[in-house]
Amino acid sequence: PAFGNRALGSSWLGGEKRSPLQKLYDLDQDPRSTLAKVHRQRRDLLNSACSRHTRRQRLLQPEDLRHVLVDDAHGLLYCYVPKVACTNWKRVLLALSGQARGDPRAISAQEAHAPGRLPSLADFSPAEINRRLRAYLAFLFVREPFERLASAYRNKLARPYSAAFQRRYGARIVQRLRPRALPDARARGHDVRFAEFLAYLLDPRTRREEPFNEHWERAHALCHPCRLRYDVVGKFETLAEDAAFVLGLAGASDLSFPGPPRPRGAAASRDLAARLFRDISPFYQRRLFDLYKMDFLLFNYSAPSYLRLL
Repeated sequence: PAFGNRALGSSWLGGEKRSPLQKLYDLDQDPRSTLAKVHRQRRDLLNSACSRHTRRQRLLQPEDLRHVLVDDAHGLLYCYVPKVACTNWKRVLLALSGQARGDPRAISAQEAHAPGRLPSLADFSPAEINRRLRAYLAFLFVREPFERLASAYRNKLARPYSAAFQRRYGARIVQRLRPRALPDARARGHDVRFAEFLAYLLDPRTRREEPFNEHWERAHALCHPCRLRYDVVGKFETLAEDAAFVLGLAGASDLSFPGPPRPRGAAASRDLAARLFRDISPFYQRRLFDLYKMDFLLFNYSAPSYLRLL
């Protein structure tokens, strides 16, 4: 089945009230709405990048839509990208559905990520998928690709509280890429170096064995933005404003998005990535940039100034 055709109108499943998609259309006609203008520009940039950089692609199957979460009551489709505030967005969607008395912060991260708590677009028949794609507001949030990658490494492989992740992925990285590794490191995978993590990503065997883990899979491969039309492309760097914009369209302006980034959040994220990439050779920096290049192009991120690209 082919997915992705969009239409405004009365087909929204939520009834007679104006849907978030219709509200966005109204805002697009209002020259005073500066945020609507920002999001229109992001949509236009994404569409032009898609037409320039993507060739004919296979049709999407329902399973490709596993990351697109559905809120039928509010007419929302949210494609989640790990390491881009997705825990808080899942909390918000659960709160919108009437859980936790409308306070997203009362929902634990474990509960937010519990399988089956939020329906996925992949759970529906092709006809039901298309009906929602036509009538619902679709949004995703993205982040500067290397800052997201640095965050995934720190949280999943370098921090002591990710023991299960370290055993599954860290041990594999050590066994494959560290000659004469100590038995403890081979078993626990608790001390993976950033250079080893990058070598694992670039190793052709990695994707032959299984798809990338969602925490370092490219955003475009999770959300298919050149095949599905996204109405709002939110950014981690402007999270508070973009989240408020989406919640306003959903008629939930009274719901506050949990924990906006700390004042130094953006700078700290950039500093971490710059520090980690400083010791990576220009040859590997270029190969890694090529691996994530589509995310840079589609979402209008420049190559980081700390890279020494050949």
